[in-house]
Amino acid sequence: MKAYRSSLLYFSPSADPQASAVLEDDGLLVVGPNAQGRQVVLALGPYRELQPRFADVAVTHWPGRIIAPGFVDLHSHYPQTNVIGSPAEGLLPWLENYTFPEEKRFVSPEYSAQAATFFVAELLRHGVTTALTFATSHSASANALFQEAQQQQMRLITGLCLMDRHAPAELLNQRVNPATDATEQSLIDSENLLQRWHGVDRLGYAITPRFAPTSTDAQLRGAGELAARYPDVWIQSHVAENKAEIAWARELFPASRSYLATYADFGLMRQRAIYAHCIHFDDEDRALMRSTGAAAAVSPTSNLFLGSGFFDYTGADRAGFDYGLASDVGGGTSFSPFHTMLAAYYVGREGQSKTGLSLSPQQLWWQHTVGAAKALGLDGVVGNLQPGCEADFVVLNPQATPLLARKTALVNSLDELLFAMIVLGDERVIEKTVISQAL
Repeated sequence: MKAYRSSLLYFSPSADPQASAVLEDDGLLVVGPNAQGRQVVLALGPYRELQPRFADVAVTHWPGRIIAPGFVDLHSHYPQTNVIGSPAEGLLPWLENYTFPEEKRFVSPEYSAQAATFFVAELLRHGVTTALTFATSHSASANALFQEAQQQQMRLITGLCLMDRHAPAELLNQRVNPATDATEQSLIDSENLLQRWHGVDRLGYAITPRFAPTSTDAQLRGAGELAARYPDVWIQSHVAENKAEIAWARELFPASRSYLATYADFGLMRQRAIYAHCIHFDDEDRALMRSTGAAAAVSPTSNLFLGSGFFDYTGADRAGFDYGLASDVGGGTSFSPFHTMLAAYYVGREGQSKTGLSLSPQQLWWQHTVGAAKALGLDGVVGNLQPGCEADFVVLNPQATPLLARKTALVNSLDELLFAMIVLGDERVIEKTVISQAL
């Protein structure tokens, strides 16, 4: 067992996300092995109460610091790290001019490996300890990312990107067997990767159509059949991000009621299905999200950068479907959860200006931890520090910069403290990232 003394930030398991955060000013976090030999939280609470119970356990003391759950990033693109900050008129031109040219390079195992090493290091440097992310249409890209995450003992979910039309030839899933067409081969490759990596250590596989317009009916149908054979894997894609994209999807799939319904028609909506963006929904779309158990990855820095629109928090809460926050690197402009939370605050204020929505600091933090874990079906596993959760946590320094130190010295409440870090924070606030170790 190991014990850590500091202020503790965690979330009550059954409280309102708007006011569910708990701050223990002088707390003790005790971690140790579970039955599977991985470090989990054994106990947390006031130091004065727990110290006698764990008097024989060595304590690491971080005075003036806050231990908090590691962040959960619900959607990103590891091959787009080099694309961050590329100017474009909107989503589709951005893909054509920047994203697709960069992704072509991931045919190389060597290029994929160095990109994966950098990507995972950036996640951890920014306090992200669980991530759902895209690879490219090259098996080398998925293998490289799985290998790096496994080496770092990180909980990470990814999968081969499925594309068999409407993209550069170098990025379309390729035929490797003369007796197999490219679409069938893409599904074979996906299943091979799934069988190799899903459930190994802390890794998970995601069936990954890029978005409906870049897959034929046959590929989407095959992806749905694959999902039916493996009900515990994840599904990830994009939907309703951009109005031009929506119009294109409706032209390609006229039999479906809506863009979102296209995925349901092919068996790709269920629990553990994560759809990025989900901006331009109607009430039937929202009801479909709830009835199937699918969840939304809210990507505010990307949506603001590309001018895509605002996620409708009011509509999502009214319908009752799950959602969590995501960086969406490289359409998203930062790996930093602080930047993502601040952008989500802007989206809440501007996107729901008629209703006067103001997301509380606690709810913003919840979306990037417990909420995102819940969306993944990993509530109680990651994203919190409750007993039984894997021991992924960050050590926060609320005095990391002169301005932040000046501001946090004046706070009078937990909301003021969290909001100061959200508004003024960046990776400098993350003093240490601790990953649950296999013992």
